[in-house]
Amino acid sequence: MAQVQYRGTGRRKDSVARVILVPGTGKVVMNKKDIEDYIPFPNLRAVVMQPFNVTETSGNYDALINVNGGGFSGQAGAARHGIARALLEVDPDFRASLKSAGLLTRDARMKERKKPGLKKARKAGQFSKR
Repeated sequence: MAQVQYRGTGRRKDSVARVILVPGTGKVVMNKKDIEDYIPFPNLRAVVMQPFNVTETSGNYDALINVNGGGFSGQAGAARHGIARALLEVDPDFRASLKSAGLLTRDARMKERKKPGLKKARKAGQFSKR
């Protein structure tokens, strides 16, 4: 018999996370590594687990997450967004609590593009009088 799985896609900055939730013990695997091995910062691990805490489903589902692009912060945010969307598939009644916690909104803040003649997006070269 095929195992039930719920899917969600999350995005943040330059990161994209594809999340699969399967009923289990609460294990989170990111890019075939345990979350403790993949994300070295406890505060970012807490960000990833936020949707489970809001819906009080921590320990009920295993999360298999494929994430690429960006750094740790963007990948953690993308995983959070993907888990929240997958939890909506599990039970549409979670929508109110997830939405009030702001977990269903895609964080649209991106890196600003570099402008010509500048060193970065806004940083200009040092002024030289002569």
